[in-house]
Amino acid sequence: MPNLKSRIYYFIVFLSIILLGILSRKISFIPLWIGDFLYAVMNYFLVRIFLPFKKAYLIAIISLLICYGIEFLQLYQAEWIIELRKTLFGRYVLGQGFLWSDIVAYTFGITFAFLVEKIVLNYISQKSE
Repeated sequence: MPNLKSRIYYFIVFLSIILLGILSRKISFIPLWIGDFLYAVMNYFLVRIFLPFKKAYLIAIISLLICYGIEFLQLYQAEWIIELRKTLFGRYVLGQGFLWSDIVAYTFGITFAFLVEKIVLNYISQKSE
């Protein structure tokens, strides 16, 4: 099933999640963990765009490793990376500081994306039979 068309769908989902994530940081009553949850979902679909033929569980594992890696990288406090984190790109991609709650939000976000993909793909395959 993965082809150019599915990559386009994944890309549209990816862009939509970015917009939702930015909005979640601008609206004060939305809890901060929602942004981290959406960041993980976005990472899942970004990996899916580049690896459309891989199994969903592998995409989930790779996505978790990326999210966890970026989170643990926040413990590294060299001057050059601190300066990079002060930029818009650095703040959104690298984050500001390590939090265990972010690890939990990433885990739930990746799990959510994995389950949604499995449910949607299962639904589509049943409809095509």
